[in-house]
Amino acid sequence: MSTERYRIQFDGGIVDGFSAEAVKANVQALFNVSSERASRLFDGTSRNLKKDLSLDQANRYRDRLLKAGAAVAIQPMDMVPPAFPGESAGAPEPDKPQYATSLSELAVEPVDGEEGMAVNSAAPAAAVAAGEGQGEPASTGPARFEARPVGSTPIQRPVRKTIDPEDFRDAEFRFTGRGGEYFGIWIVNILLTIVTFGIYSAWATVRNNQYFYANTQLEGASFQYLADPVTILKGRLTAFFAFILYALVVNLVPGAAIILGIGFMFAIPWIVIRSLRFRAINSAYRNVRFDFEASYADALMVMVAWPFLNLLALFLLTPFSVLKTHRFMGNGFRYGTTRFRFDSTNSEYYAFFGKGLLMAIGFAVGGIIAFTLISPKLAVLVFMAGYLSVFGYFMAGLTNIFVNNLTLRDHSLHSHLSPKQMLWIYLSNSALVVLTLGLFTPWAKVRMARYRAACTEMTIAGDLDGFVAAENRRTSALGQELGDAFDVGVAAF
Repeated sequence: MSTERYRIQFDGGIVDGFSAEAVKANVQALFNVSSERASRLFDGTSRNLKKDLSLDQANRYRDRLLKAGAAVAIQPMDMVPPAFPGESAGAPEPDKPQYATSLSELAVEPVDGEEGMAVNSAAPAAAVAAGEGQGEPASTGPARFEARPVGSTPIQRPVRKTIDPEDFRDAEFRFTGRGGEYFGIWIVNILLTIVTFGIYSAWATVRNNQYFYANTQLEGASFQYLADPVTILKGRLTAFFAFILYALVVNLVPGAAIILGIGFMFAIPWIVIRSLRFRAINSAYRNVRFDFEASYADALMVMVAWPFLNLLALFLLTPFSVLKTHRFMGNGFRYGTTRFRFDSTNSEYYAFFGKGLLMAIGFAVGGIIAFTLISPKLAVLVFMAGYLSVFGYFMAGLTNIFVNNLTLRDHSLHSHLSPKQMLWIYLSNSALVVLTLGLFTPWAKVRMARYRAACTEMTIAGDLDGFVAAENRRTSALGQELGDAFDVGVAAF
């Protein structure tokens, strides 16, 4: 009896006679995953759907996937994958079947219990056997599966890079902080800041950030905040005296406000870059620091040019301006020496903002009708419901659209915040903070941080240990503190 173990490999290929959308729906039903995760399997990257299988187990998994229209292949675990798409990885043993050749030969019983992606045995038969592109096409008879050698180019495969043969897995972020625990830090920070006339605020900032970073975990490892409070204090004092000097000049020299205002407008991009870089370079994960790099010209466009053009265009450029801001931030961040990549389109952002606009218009029309035909009180309720719905939609949606378009090498980030849940947490937190005269603030912050972390995950290709730490550089806190003092900055959401 053979002891050789096998893996099921898939790189987005689709069997002849199936449509791409139907195959994605079939795979989603088989594995009981979200449509987003199912779609990622078809991006052309070679992935292992299952590993360490016996030949019989591998054949059964393959048969179910081929019946669903996914052109998968069986490979021995010890076979080195091809370096480039289409390059042969080596010939399999001739007595070991690799592909089924017709639907009648496919095994359809569910296979459960092994590691990796588990096939959903409860998936409806219609999801894998009925309709065009879902099993046997009605007009063409049984689908034909072309037998190909292992390592050859699968049917309709997008040509993309092949990665190391490791399973992709979803790792969830976790926030382990507690409101009562953070309350002790929060109240001491406030009291010491008051007693020291604000000097302790630099240490309070570091303690707050260290608490939230240390309690945010990914794959069992916590994030780190490494800033020096003395450096932050120096930056704040510089910003404070700059503000005093600005106020004196404006009061003593007529017309200086306009000149200084124009000068400050062109200083904003520099302040933003320095602020983002200071925060990034003092953040670390697994002892590898983050970084932020961007040009002054790009920051000037994001902070000054696009907002001004959007104003001239009567806010019709708002989706485009937000996209530019997200792209500026997403492409600017680094983890060690590896840059993040932000990849999205104008159409995605205009569709997102267009849906929000339609929601607002719908509630506005409903409010007007209620005011005209029923009662003003009902109209107020409709307008309030509309405002809250749109507010929750954008509060959750802007985070989701930014995070879902971020990748780090072969790893990708995902966010699935719910507008309703975000709105509920925000409103209930606000009400409790007011009712407790601010004492509920620590619990409110912890509650929101826990929910955001629970709704964020990273699809990891292999592991996160292959990153090389960038040079351990330091940067002045002046940029961040100028941003705080003059209330400027840039945010992704």
